[in-house]
Amino acid sequence: MARNTLLCALIVYFGSHVSAAHVGDPDLDLDPDLDDFFSDSDREIVPRRSARQVKTSLAKETKPHIQELSVKTTIISRYAFTAVSCTMFNRYSVATEGVFQFQVPATAYVSNFTMIVGGRVYPSQIRPREKRLKHVKEDDSKLKTKGSTENSESEMEMFRMAVVVPGKNRAIFLLTYEELLQRRLGHYEHVTSVRPMQLVSRLRVETIIVDHSPITHLEVLPLRNGKTAPSPTPDAKATVPLSTVIQQNRTFCKITFSPNIAQQARITTSGNLGDFIIRYDVEREMGIGDIQVLDGHFVHYFAPKDLPVVPKNVVFVIDASASMLGTKIRQTKEALFTILKDLRPHDHFNFVAFSNRIRIWQPGKLVPVTPDNIRDAKKFIFSISPTGGTDINGAIQSGSTLLRTFLSSAEGDNSVSLIIFLTDGRPTVGEMQTSSILGNTQGAVQELFCIFTIGLGNDVDYRLLERMALENCGTMRRIGEDADARSMLKGFYDEIGTPLLSDIHVEYSDGSVDYVTQHVFTNYFNGSEIVIAGKLTNQSSDSLHVMMTASNSDRTLVLETDVRLPECEQETERRVAAVSVGVSDTGPSADGYVERLWGFLSVKDGLRSRLRSQTSRERDGFTQQVTNISLAYNFLTPLTNMLVEKPQGLPDGTLDNNAKSTAAPVMPSSNELPDEAAGVSPQSLTRKKEQPSSEVIKERSGTVRRPSKKSVTISKTSADGDPHFVVEFPLSKLTVCFNINGEPGDVLRLVTDHTQSGVTVNGKLIGAPAPAGSRKDKRTYFSSIIIVVDKPRRAYIEVTPRKIILDSRDRMVLPSDSSIAVESGGLAVAIAARSNITVTIQGTIGFVILLHLYKNPAPYQTDHLGFYISNSKGLSEDSHGLLGQFLNENVSLTELPANVTSSKPKGPQKDVQLRQSVLKIKDRTVPVVKKSRRIYSGRQTVDCWFARNNAAKLIEGEYRNYVVPHMFYMGDWPHGTNTD
Repeated sequence: MARNTLLCALIVYFGSHVSAAHVGDPDLDLDPDLDDFFSDSDREIVPRRSARQVKTSLAKETKPHIQELSVKTTIISRYAFTAVSCTMFNRYSVATEGVFQFQVPATAYVSNFTMIVGGRVYPSQIRPREKRLKHVKEDDSKLKTKGSTENSESEMEMFRMAVVVPGKNRAIFLLTYEELLQRRLGHYEHVTSVRPMQLVSRLRVETIIVDHSPITHLEVLPLRNGKTAPSPTPDAKATVPLSTVIQQNRTFCKITFSPNIAQQARITTSGNLGDFIIRYDVEREMGIGDIQVLDGHFVHYFAPKDLPVVPKNVVFVIDASASMLGTKIRQTKEALFTILKDLRPHDHFNFVAFSNRIRIWQPGKLVPVTPDNIRDAKKFIFSISPTGGTDINGAIQSGSTLLRTFLSSAEGDNSVSLIIFLTDGRPTVGEMQTSSILGNTQGAVQELFCIFTIGLGNDVDYRLLERMALENCGTMRRIGEDADARSMLKGFYDEIGTPLLSDIHVEYSDGSVDYVTQHVFTNYFNGSEIVIAGKLTNQSSDSLHVMMTASNSDRTLVLETDVRLPECEQETERRVAAVSVGVSDTGPSADGYVERLWGFLSVKDGLRSRLRSQTSRERDGFTQQVTNISLAYNFLTPLTNMLVEKPQGLPDGTLDNNAKSTAAPVMPSSNELPDEAAGVSPQSLTRKKEQPSSEVIKERSGTVRRPSKKSVTISKTSADGDPHFVVEFPLSKLTVCFNINGEPGDVLRLVTDHTQSGVTVNGKLIGAPAPAGSRKDKRTYFSSIIIVVDKPRRAYIEVTPRKIILDSRDRMVLPSDSSIAVESGGLAVAIAARSNITVTIQGTIGFVILLHLYKNPAPYQTDHLGFYISNSKGLSEDSHGLLGQFLNENVSLTELPANVTSSKPKGPQKDVQLRQSVLKIKDRTVPVVKKSRRIYSGRQTVDCWFARNNAAKLIEGEYRNYVVPHMFYMGDWPHGTNTD
């Protein structure tokens, strides 16, 4: 009996200590799925020590658990929109730091970042970069160079943001970025980094591909966690990552990767799963290529095939300084041995090895590809022994002299000439000034050939190599310190080793296009693609004339055709509609992708031109140009900075909502970036539009003037488009969106506060047919909006796409295509020609109405309006209407369990326990899902919680209650008062 009593006591003693360890030690934590198994109320009955018994030092070492990580990508015609959503839960009672980090492709631009911490929203803002931040915490603001980022060899950069998460609370991070996939070696490759660094309860990677052309090749590679991507295998299905599901038809495919915790643990227990890689290619059109048109912009893809290979003349200039000793030189030699086997019989080549002295394999000439020359070249490569310093200038001059001499003696052969230059360091011998090296290089090249540069490791002057390549029609490639240099060098050579065309010029109809991106190219290599974008200035034209000239191995090619613009636009819109059908509610939208692709390429071109600029004035011009485009499309580029509001934690683990700081996410920065401004206060994500300068004139009893240079701030709360409603809840800082599927001729009540401020806003719907392939039979838009003001005297403003009527002391009819401002009886109307109308009432209420006008509308396009509330201070708490009822309302976001039925292909159906996000407003509970909305003519994207079914339960009553008899109707809300 005594022995049994002692045994029971020992079990209780050790059991209590194990429980305590689990509470305080993150390394001994329980299965993360337990957090989802127990509800918040059930947590209190789970045996564990109370919070006061957890040591503070241990609590500080804990980190929030990632409950959900979702990465959803929409790729439409090679342009990729990616939306990342990460939900963290702090299971402890004390506040702790949560770190969101995600690897973004180096060629992509972040377009939005938002945090929701403790139920409050903290937006970001893109601003011009001016001076480098000096007063931000080091862990949040210290920027790393591209060369030092993890997996830099895979061209990824780390986006990182740290924030204090209060005890027993959640933090949601929403990140979006965009990129144009580059075609290399005959395929496109999309990479998603899946490295949450812990096992995740709900993990999902979803990629949707919709293309204008049929998809001819698709494969999902094994997860990559090494230094290079695995080679494709004959049996690709046997090597796809666990849980991967592929759905595909001719021009559409959907790939999902959603491993549960057990499957994640089979891959890794650290949560470092690796890169999820999709490779694909599409069918190539013979001739001029593929041209797509949408929203007044075009994109032109050109990737010809079945052309004869152009002979090449290549000089390999290889760093042989002492720093190359060991693995670097060994892998470089192995790559060169392999490259020698791929040289073609009509090619000519030579080698230059450099350190503090220059060694040339065959002085004064380039030699043809013969068995004897290949054998002797291998002997030279084998004999390279690293020693001494790094004379970059001397090496480039020697290689350039070899090529110039060879080209001067060549008898008019049509070939492509290039230098492949590799180094792992900075200049230490000879000329060491960057400007002098670049000037000497241009003088030696004389636009006769191109230089392709390769930087190996972390000690390279990448800016020098990038400028050297850009100024001499080449490209630069980075190879990380610990990367597999052999395979990456061989891969880079493969990209440029098969020239098919040279001296490519693409021209479009005079007067039909403007702001065209790069359209002159020195070379086109097999397996790549030329992409050009621009604006259509003459949208009334039915056709676009395209002419391309280029040279190949034996002749000059001329390709010429007329492109039918209406047919192109209809086909492009059909693809966009197909995307909207395939994308889930939380997936990124591809609307306006052609214009955004143009903005993306324009930024890339501007940055390259800025890097090549020779004078400070020229550089400043490109800086302003790139900055303006970046701000217009909300791109985080080397010339813009992202500022994020951050909550501050209190000692008791709660949030101090009155204390906020501004931080910049950690992103790599180029060495040539300017400094950034410090001390900028955070602002909400708003778009500002400049108005022309002021010039006042008198007209009747009102004051009429040209609008002054005063920016107009547009809020998120709006009704625009089809119509799509967006509501920003000021009290809870949540953004909600919904659709209203009304009938043509319906008059919708947007705002009514006539009993207090005397303001009512009604909007009339007009119908239009839906584009081919759309899920809807028809669409409705606002054709007119009337703002009635009943205090202190009756007045109204009627806005249509073509005119604005102000009826106050006097009646004025103003055209929408002229910039003018009017003030009369407490009402102010400012018109920005063909853009927007700003209405200000008694200085405390502000509305902005956007004009959506078409020069040559398609059958499904019609001129319409968008309505935004920019200032609601003068509206009372009794405000109502589809938008007005939310201005002074509070709402909260929570999650409830939801049973859904799920089935996999060829598998049985089963019930799955999921968490349903819901909004709580008054006594109503509204199911919602995450979604992105484009507002302000597509220039801004907002993340919002979407309520389905005509906003059922979100709005009071039913949406039919908001349909009023006529435009000037000011009656009460059907249930008696504005707020009942």
